[in-house]
Amino acid sequence: MAKIMWINPVGTDIFDKPILNMLNDVKQPCTQVEVVSLKKGPLHLDYRYYEALVVPDILNIIKSAEKQGYDAAIIGCFYDLGLKEAREIAEKMIITAPAEACMHIAATMGHRFSIITGREKNIPQMMDNVVLSGMKDKLASFKPLGLGVHDYHKDENMVVQRLKEKAKEAVEKDGAEVVVLGCTIQFGFFKELQEYVGVPVIDAVLAPFKYAEFLVELKDRFGWLHSKKNAFEAPPASEITAWNL
Repeated sequence: MAKIMWINPVGTDIFDKPILNMLNDVKQPCTQVEVVSLKKGPLHLDYRYYEALVVPDILNIIKSAEKQGYDAAIIGCFYDLGLKEAREIAEKMIITAPAEACMHIAATMGHRFSIITGREKNIPQMMDNVVLSGMKDKLASFKPLGLGVHDYHKDENMVVQRLKEKAKEAVEKDGAEVVVLGCTIQFGFFKELQEYVGVPVIDAVLAPFKYAEFLVELKDRFGWLHSKKNAFEAPPASEITAWNL
């Protein structure tokens, strides 16, 4: 049985239940899912300052989850904050996040993809992740909606119309063959949008979760895990102990 933890890295639990329900609907029968959020902290992560505040809590949750026997953790923000840091401290646990998972999946489904994001503010940091992931040549465009994280489910009809407008632009004007929803809280819209634009639309909750299930299977069957050579080399336990970290 695979145990997978989804971490909502914000100081509110309002998204925990709907995301848990989604994951329980699509998980393999042998997968156990838990969704957690932070006990305190910012209610969204549109600013790097907010991200810096929550990364230590994310890393503590991941290390605790590994001690409890979890096979994988998903850092549930499209900025993929703390992803590489978490892979350093995880010994045998799969760690993934939405942008990495969505882009890798999208790159296999079409020549280029577009990312629909909330605000112009989000684009520079997301572009950094595109470049670091080696996906720059696969990116057709970013399409900002002009919406914040907490706007997506206040007026869903309005959000669907904006998503359709931006997705259509991405496909017809920018040459996108796949559309990626660039925020985990854009959950629940991909099916209608996919039918409308006629290309794959990648949901930023479902994609990293199914990616995590796949990676856990690779680990269990073939021993394939994040390499601990160079990039994800673990910090020395002696230093962590001596420095009371």
